[in-house]
Amino acid sequence: MTRTGLVIVASTRAAAGEYEDRSGPIAVQFLRDMGFETPHPLVVSDADLPETIERVFSGPLPTIVLTSGGTGITADDRTVDAIAPHLERELPGIVHAFFSQGRESTATAIVSRAVAGVVGNTFVMTLPGSTGGVIDGCAVLEPVINHLADLLEGNHDH
Repeated sequence: MTRTGLVIVASTRAAAGEYEDRSGPIAVQFLRDMGFETPHPLVVSDADLPETIERVFSGPLPTIVLTSGGTGITADDRTVDAIAPHLERELPGIVHAFFSQGRESTATAIVSRAVAGVVGNTFVMTLPGSTGGVIDGCAVLEPVINHLADLLEGNHDH
């Protein structure tokens, strides 16, 4: 069974072509390195994110969905708000580990929001739009992501 991943980047400026997003490719490469078949990041504007999330979550879901961007406290930061209603079971320990990891190098890492959890048989986590935030998220997920996938596939022997 092929494990798949999807990375959704919420960035109005990157979606408009004003600059090239650098955080999404980090998350994509991480998922690929971990054995998940993952396409290039899906880059959408902050305003289009809720509709994109609804569309993605209404179809067949990949094994892992990671988002990048839209986790701050400004009015257009909508990622956490778009993802949270879909989560059937939250995994706050992963979020706590993520904030702890980020705070080691960046004091302002805690001035952000995040959720992690399960939708059906899919693990979902929101990450900041910064490259450092995505790197921190990947570092937290690396030792547990395949275990999460095993559990969601019904393999409890690990």
